[in-house]
Amino acid sequence: MDLIPHEIALGGIYVPPMMLAGLVGTLLAVWVARLLNKYRLSRFLFYPPLVFVSMTVIFTVLVGTLVITG
Repeated sequence: MDLIPHEIALGGIYVPPMMLAGLVGTLLAVWVARLLNKYRLSRFLFYPPLVFVSMTVIFTVLVGTLVITG
């Protein structure tokens, strides 16, 4: 059993799994940030750009751990 993820071929172009996880994590963070702004919940955050970066890191790790290697 080889648990190490290898490159993913998308249309003949090899993409590293961490790059794909980072893209999906960033898109999820953008979506959550828009929801926070829509419902005016971001006003309760001390520094929203730092929260966005933190959400990007958290979502990237979750996607990389649960989806890419799982």
